[in-house]
Amino acid sequence: MPPPAARDPLAPQWRVPLSDLNAPDVSATSGQESASGFRPETVAAVRLDTIGEAIGVVVPGAAGSTRVTGISLNSRAILPGDLYVALPGAVRHGADFVGQAVDAGAVAVLTDDAGARLLALSTDVPVPVLIADEPRSLVGTVAALIYRSQSGAPVLFGVTGTNGKTTTTYFINALLEALGQRTGLIGTIEILAGGAPIPSLLTTPESTDVHALLGLMRERGLDAASMEVSSHALSFHRVDGVLFDVAGFTNLTQDHLDLHGTMEEYFHTKAELFTPGRARAAVVTVDDDWGAELAASSTIPVTTLTVAPGTAAAAVAGADGADWRVLNPAARGLGTEFRLRHRDGTELRVHTGLPGGFNVANAALATVMVLAGGHDAAAVQAALDSADPFTVAVPGRMQLISTAPAAVVDFAHNPDALARALEAVRSPEPGSRVITVFGATGQRDQSKRPAMGAIAARLADIVIVSDDDPHDEDAAGIRRDVLAGARGANDAEDLDCTVLEVFPREAAIRKAVEMAGPQDTILVAGRGHEVWQEVKGVNLPLDDRVELRNALTAHGFTVLTDQRIES
Repeated sequence: MPPPAARDPLAPQWRVPLSDLNAPDVSATSGQESASGFRPETVAAVRLDTIGEAIGVVVPGAAGSTRVTGISLNSRAILPGDLYVALPGAVRHGADFVGQAVDAGAVAVLTDDAGARLLALSTDVPVPVLIADEPRSLVGTVAALIYRSQSGAPVLFGVTGTNGKTTTTYFINALLEALGQRTGLIGTIEILAGGAPIPSLLTTPESTDVHALLGLMRERGLDAASMEVSSHALSFHRVDGVLFDVAGFTNLTQDHLDLHGTMEEYFHTKAELFTPGRARAAVVTVDDDWGAELAASSTIPVTTLTVAPGTAAAAVAGADGADWRVLNPAARGLGTEFRLRHRDGTELRVHTGLPGGFNVANAALATVMVLAGGHDAAAVQAALDSADPFTVAVPGRMQLISTAPAAVVDFAHNPDALARALEAVRSPEPGSRVITVFGATGQRDQSKRPAMGAIAARLADIVIVSDDDPHDEDAAGIRRDVLAGARGANDAEDLDCTVLEVFPREAAIRKAVEMAGPQDTILVAGRGHEVWQEVKGVNLPLDDRVELRNALTAHGFTVLTDQRIES
């Protein structure tokens, strides 16, 4: 866990226009319309003294009878009846916005000592103020109480790991829907609560929104929901107060070391999900040492899964003794069909239409998690046969834009994910080449930049290094780090790879298409579904899928139709 003073590097300040950077309480929602869209329509009021008792905070005077019907960390998203949580921000304290929150209808404030001192220096606050040492750590508990999110809530599946979280949640929902379930989703790409999609700006929203969404799903009668659970979500209390019915683990590879410092700390943060206060049961992929350690140390019932039985890595991790095993994977079109066998002899036939061995892993994990959630194997097999749920398109995850050349957009933004994506798109056709466009994110773990460059040089024929999201860092310096890895590997290992530097990113994508023939494969990696590129605090419109489609069309290639890609 990071020290209490650590600032969440993916906190909302990174995702709002430059003009909003002085507002530390801006969250993933903005304004009352967004706030109400996350919440159930009807919320029974909770007395303030009941809230105080639940979190061990003194409620002043006669304020205990104050009735609370919502909670927000964002003064702009306050609705009448809300408890406003005033937290320290990157530039200013949320207490500076109490007046704005009260004007919008806040009936009480929860803050820390610093916030209380700021309020004492200002004019009188006309609503009760509750003071706690670490109010952020209490928000999940309060939100769960207000929205009653754990009472009669949908069966909840949480997926963590470095890679594969998004696709696995989509696969879980697709299989559940094939089983006749009504599902919800909280993830990187979008949020679904039985209605129109709500764009998602964080892998996991703030805990206030998570509990409101679960309350909304309960109100709408949804049967189940899937959620991506990032290490940031665990570190910064975004899933506090949430109890998952089944938690799933994909893998652990280098990422987010700018936050966690070491792989051991990164692992321990992920492992928090697999404890009784956060999940009832778990499914853990044990094809590496991290998965094996997690399965052995978890304090909740664990079902183990191996996707690569018999390999050296699996043997080291002890995966050959796993409860479920993937057997006999075989190519079928762009995807793979395989068998999934339990140690008791139960066997399922599974297919995914998405390319790559990692999607076999995602499909297997989704299947076992649904089984762990209480569904019968025979019913699951019938759903797999009738609906082919694991061929669902996942935006920005191995998303096919054209077939000749094969042009793919993927979110791969760390060394392991990039290697898997490049291996997955390599065509067996003689003479075909892999052309990749990628970069690295600014103000994140710098050690992975040269590693990604070297991986690209080893696995692609043409490497075009460009920009990802530089944030406030110098874009040229980021490219220089990536190029050093690519050119170093190319020279030292005599790889005969063409390494280019092309920017801005849209120019790099055009260059890739210009160099491609119908038999080649283009992989544009790193940004996936994202439609904005942040440069020096300004969000610039940029969608890799749109740029790739437009470049292909301009060069006379035929592109696939996808209604979700808007030019």
